[in-house]
Amino acid sequence: PFLLQCLDGLVRQDYPNYDIRIVIDRRDDPAYSVVQSYLGTQGVDNADVEILSDPGHSCSLKCSSLVQVASRLPERYAFIAQLDADTVPHASWLRELATALADQDVGAATGNRWYMPARPTVGALVRYTWNAAAIVQMYWYRVAWGGTLAVKTRVLRETDLLDKWGRAFCEDTMMYMVLQEIGLRIQFVPTLMMINREACDVGGFFGWVTRQLLTAKLYHPAWPAVVAHGVATSFVPVLALGCVVTAGLTGNHAAAWWATAGLAVYEISLVVLLLPMELAVRRLARQRGEPSSWLTLTGMLKCLTIMPLTQLVYPVALAMACLLRATRWRGIDYRVQGPWQVEMQGYQPYACAAAEEGMNSL
Repeated sequence: PFLLQCLDGLVRQDYPNYDIRIVIDRRDDPAYSVVQSYLGTQGVDNADVEILSDPGHSCSLKCSSLVQVASRLPERYAFIAQLDADTVPHASWLRELATALADQDVGAATGNRWYMPARPTVGALVRYTWNAAAIVQMYWYRVAWGGTLAVKTRVLRETDLLDKWGRAFCEDTMMYMVLQEIGLRIQFVPTLMMINREACDVGGFFGWVTRQLLTAKLYHPAWPAVVAHGVATSFVPVLALGCVVTAGLTGNHAAAWWATAGLAVYEISLVVLLLPMELAVRRLARQRGEPSSWLTLTGMLKCLTIMPLTQLVYPVALAMACLLRATRWRGIDYRVQGPWQVEMQGYQPYACAAAEEGMNSL
């Protein structure tokens, strides 16, 4: 739903010298006419549109697209910057990535997503609260985000990254390990918190977050720490709630009160920790001329009531990710037996009916 805004942001970058490569699944994909019409109307001369010529059955469609473009790059390019069609880049997006890559020790630069949906529904707030916590883990564990990711082309030449993409489910989470092989690191760029305004329901969130966790399990060494964190943050409120129920049933009102107070303080503290992050992203959004007043005081109070639901859904998704051997991404089924054992099943052209499903399932 944000394809036009994405294109508009791309062609208006203030970076002095760059080219745009747009990969579309098929010529009859509904995005094709949108892209061609926009580029023709705007008179863009630095953009090429490619049709995905040979979707690999041993990797995801996204990885196939990246391999197709990256394997044909002329040597003159110093780095590639990728973004998804739901990322809306501001004018200095590319320059901020390039600035981070100027450090000789940096092989890739990345940002992250922040959700500001039009309506703070239950599903949207569950996703919002989970994502805020996930951002902290992604920062500490150096997990790259493919929605905004720049990679030096020397990484393509000095590692087997292209080969890995050709056999992988996702392209970004593996960057930490790939860069370690050649002594480089990932640089997180705080100003590249990209606003996503897509709607979401609880069912869509569950499928999406399970797939996000699956990629961490497959491609990042910090997966055990992610599992430990998920178990701990879920165990604390469940334990407190159990104490409340037990104390109430046994008539120990003092213990019930203290357990209730402890649980309330724990939940409120999570919202309090969330507030500075929200205010910081709002400030960035205002500096870029983007609307940011989406969550009112009532919405923050609603977040407080939604937090326990997030803590219930998350461990279930975590357990699912540990056991998952098959998943669906944008209408395509994938069988995933291991990091480099991916099989695309039931490939079919993307259609408008699938587009509506995609909006709900992210």
